Parts: sequence; C-alpha cells; structure tokens
Amino acid sequence: MSEDDNKSLFELINEPNHEQIVFCNDNSIGLKAIIGIHNTNLGPAIGGTRMWNYSTDEEALKDVLNLSKAMSYKSSLAGLNAGGGKAVLIGKPNIKNRNYLKRFAQFIKDLNGKYWTAQDVNMSTDDIVCINETCPFVVGLPKENGGLGDSSVPTAYGVYMGMKSASKYLTGSESLEGKKVLIQGVGNVGSKVVDYLIDEGSEIYVSDINSNNLDIAKSRNVNVLDPDDIYNMSYDIISPCALGGTINKESLEKINCKIIAGAANNQLGDDNYVPQKLSEKEILYVPDFLVNAGGIISVYHEQIKDLDSEKVMKMTEGIYDKVNEVLKYSNKNKISTNSAAISLAKDRIAQNYKK
Repeated sequence: MSEDDNKSLFELINEPNHEQIVFCNDNSIGLKAIIGIHNTNLGPAIGGTRMWNYSTDEEALKDVLNLSKAMSYKSSLAGLNAGGGKAVLIGKPNIKNRNYLKRFAQFIKDLNGKYWTAQDVNMSTDDIVCINETCPFVVGLPKENGGLGDSSVPTAYGVYMGMKSASKYLTGSESLEGKKVLIQGVGNVGSKVVDYLIDEGSEIYVSDINSNNLDIAKSRNVNVLDPDDIYNMSYDIISPCALGGTINKESLEKINCKIIAGAANNQLGDDNYVPQKLSEKEILYVPDFLVNAGGIISVYHEQIKDLDSEKVMKMTEGIYDKVNEVLKYSNKNKISTNSAAISLAKDRIAQNYKK
C-alpha cells in the first residue's frame, strides 16, 4: 500500500494546494469524470480532457491532480497568463457518444470559464468540437471551427528549440548536425521533430510501438529500431515523444546519452531517485513541461482570441532562452533541472498571488 492510499481527500490536494476538484456523475449514461483546477493566480485554468479506463477512481484522482499541477507549471514557465487544469473521463472510450459528451460539456460550462478544456488522450477532434457545441470554454479547435488548428506544430518546434538550447549550453554550439538523436514515438509531434532534425543533418533513430507510425517513418532518412533495442547504443540526445514515465529506475541502467529533451508528458518515473541518477550519469535533462509548451502557447492564444499563428511560433521560439535560464538556475543553485524549472514556475505564480 502506498503512502497516498492512507491520505484523506483533502490531504491529497493540500500539498500541491489545488483550488478546486469537481466530481461529475451521471449514472443514466455512465459518465464519471473529475475536473482538477490547480491554480488560477495567473488566469483561467487550461488543460486537456483525457479518457482512460482507470483501475480505480483513486488512480483517476491522482492522475488529474498530477496533470493539472503540471499544467500550472507549464503555463507559468511559458510566460502565459493562464493557470493549470485537467479533466479525466473514467471508462472505456467506446461508451462515448454525443449525449455523453454534451453532458460532460455542461459540467465544464457550469464552471463559467474557470476551466478551459482541450483534446488529450483518447479524445478526438470531433469530440472536442461536440463539447464546444454546448460549452464555449474549449480550445485546440480546428481552423474551420474558429481555432488555430494542429497544436502539434508549435509543440514540435518547442522541443526542437529545447534541443538546440541544451546543446548550446553543454557544448557551446547549438548545431545538431551529425548529432545522434533517438526519437521515441513518431506520431503527430515526434514526426515533426524528425523533420527539423532531417533539415539539420542529424543522425536520426526512431522507435514506436505503433506500426503505422513506423511505416511512415521508414520512407524517410531515419534508422528504425525495435523498442527492445533502443538502449543498445549511445546517443547525443534522447527525445521521448510518446508515453510518460520512460525515464525510470530500470531504463536509467541502460540509457547512455548526453541530453534528454522530448515532448512526452511526465517523463520522469519519480521526482527524487531519477533526477539524482541523471545527475550521477551526467545526463542533462530538459524538463518536459518546459520544452513541450508550444501546444499550450497555441491554445492560450485561442483562449484570448488572438488567432495569429506567427505570433504563436515566435513565442514558442522563446523556449530556447527559457531552457538556458532554467539550466543556469539549476547549476547556480545546485539543484536538478526539474526542481529548477518547478521553482521558477512557482515563483511566477506566487508573485501573482490573489490577495
């Protein structure tokens, strides 16, 4: 039994200091959902809705608590006037239909703009459009529905900027030409990161559990690896762009690289052992919620009705300088890069504390 299993509900939300947790229920259509609002000091909470068949309701709650907190830090570090939120729908995705989505939309609408949702795991663009028919507090919409379209474009660009900044910090050169880079996951975001690396002349290795993604990748100038073989060689950069938790106690025994910078959320298996082990192995970890902020930058501009794609990409380019700031702060204060990023994010939130 974990320590969290013995905690009361208010004890669970006390340490990260969540403002509001909303439990949504409608037995008639099998809807169970949790909306987590971590902090709105900087502005309304923004974060996607994901659907997952959690083993327990407690597991779902822990997920929404962790994800909403991460969204607060992501928005803060990116310089946005937005807070952190997240929603989870509990159940198998096949129970979704228009009635289900519209009922969930009403729960979001009841919050009157304190939480804005977007697309996440097991939620389609059509699902988000359907929610938007009932509730105006939706971002990440297609261009034809008044949004900025595919947010994977700025997300990939931010990851690329993070790689270049980390390389500059570590080696004195931002060039990625000839660098050996492993991209774990070549879906919407990972495939676009590959595009940037091809243009730079990097030596690219890719891996993905999705055979369709690999089939597309094979037609390009990359080396395709079996997931079981990815740690059989050393790299300059490893870029997790699919599942979270891939940098963990087990994988760190095998990982041999200089930099980790990728788009996947929650890459670290834990916040204590893993950062310490990364430091011991002299691996420079660029926090995921720092480099993958291109997506939140895009949807934030939808939320404030500033539909300027060029402005989004320009702001995303600023991730380069923010990475440098975090790495210097980490070195100066003798703390992990993950702790440094969290500290800087918390500072900005605290400076805007609502009196």
